[in-house]
Amino acid sequence: MKAGVLYSGGKDSSLAAIMLGTYYEVELNVFVFDPSRQVQSVDAAAQALGFPLKKRVFKQGLLDEMVDLVKACGYPNDAINRTHQIAVETLSSEYQVVSDGTRFNDRVPMLSRAEVQSFGNRTGCSYVRPLLGYVKPEVDRLVDRFLIVQYGETGTINNGDYETEIRDAILARGINPESLFPSHHDQSLVVGIKKYQLSGEGL
Repeated sequence: MKAGVLYSGGKDSSLAAIMLGTYYEVELNVFVFDPSRQVQSVDAAAQALGFPLKKRVFKQGLLDEMVDLVKACGYPNDAINRTHQIAVETLSSEYQVVSDGTRFNDRVPMLSRAEVQSFGNRTGCSYVRPLLGYVKPEVDRLVDRFLIVQYGETGTINNGDYETEIRDAILARGINPESLFPSHHDQSLVVGIKKYQLSGEGL
């Protein structure tokens, strides 16, 4: 069975894809607001993992809606969660299983239990989050074992995170995004995969 994974090229969605690859035929999906946006680095990350990548484009006008929401709230959480929910819903029309790299400690993006139940009831699709039970130290340990990762603050790492385009659109309106987004928000991009073997000693 195919599983459609929301993919940014970062460490968390990459690790989730690796885990799912044991049981499903994984297809990675990166979402962009601008259809002309290039995602070569995300494609390279997908190739390193050995999974196919599809570029998806959000509906026209959604970026402006999300910028307005960030401005109205004074912070990005609601806009990023809403964007993520739309991406999950979009994939449900093509896949019976939809997944992402959200973790135990994550606040954004994160669908609530009620939202996940509603999603399953409405679509008949299973929303699977392999890292949901993993705290950050364990995610970092597994990432260090399996992946080669580049790190940097938002805007310096060319991954497929929603936040980059929302920040750029806010800046294009003459507003400093630093006044709305938290500072020192690290991003990641997978640039390679380490050779490994499973053994009786465990991961």
